[in-house]
Amino acid sequence: MRSLLKSKRKSLKKSVNNVSNTVKEARVWASSFLEKQNREPRVAELMLQHLLDVDLSEFLLKQQEELSDDVWLMYESWVMEHARTGKPLEHFTERATFYGREFWVNRDVLIPRPETEELIVAIMPHLHAGDVVVDIGTGSGIIALTIKKEMPSVRMLATDLSERALAVAKENSEQLDAEAEFFEGNFLEPIRETGEVPDVIISNPPYIPEKERSELDATVLYDPEAALFAEENGLAAYREIVEQVMQLRRLPRLVAFEIGYDQGESVPQLIKSNCPDAHVEVLQDINGKDRIVLWKN
Repeated sequence: MRSLLKSKRKSLKKSVNNVSNTVKEARVWASSFLEKQNREPRVAELMLQHLLDVDLSEFLLKQQEELSDDVWLMYESWVMEHARTGKPLEHFTERATFYGREFWVNRDVLIPRPETEELIVAIMPHLHAGDVVVDIGTGSGIIALTIKKEMPSVRMLATDLSERALAVAKENSEQLDAEAEFFEGNFLEPIRETGEVPDVIISNPPYIPEKERSELDATVLYDPEAALFAEENGLAAYREIVEQVMQLRRLPRLVAFEIGYDQGESVPQLIKSNCPDAHVEVLQDINGKDRIVLWKN
């Protein structure tokens, strides 16, 4: 592949110097090239659309326009790096779409997955006006800020152990005009220290067992390790959160977790062992895999 990349760079350099490249020519080349490298061809279109800073309709109208050398060379660099390493699109653009909104992301936060949108869908019917809602391990703030935008009447609190992740979440809060209160600390601890009693708690904690690290696609490892991996066969974060919930002055009406596909029995068992009277429901995602646990009190 290295020789192919060198050959392609030579042809690209000649193309930039001697022949003006149109948006369409660049897109067609990049899509074909990525497909040959067993990468998703559509990434080529999304990269170029981002570099041109246009929406889809504008992008389609620009197909016959010439690219500047600067844009072309940056595009080439991105395409080559993605082909070589599989670096996710979001880490080039520092943008991710979630629930129809655009969020700023970087290497300090987990890139949102489509399955997490299903967590939002699952909890929305359970929210009431005026609820105090806590998002544990907020990362970029996608869950907390999406809930606040969808239901402005709730009071949104969010925690994270990472100061750098909270900086991303706060920036997204400002950009989206979605008010939330952010706390640095371990899971529920900073909320308990304030004396707040949440009505609803939501969390997409790290749940991948350490033993599966070597089996993961290399692209996943661009995310922060602390947002991915957990001890106790992936259950450590759930255990600590459940124990902290049980120490609250009053149990929340709902605790909602995103879980790994093979944790549909172990997480409910963990909850029931700490709270025998809990009503626990497991929901499947669009692919039929266990993905969401609802703990109702």
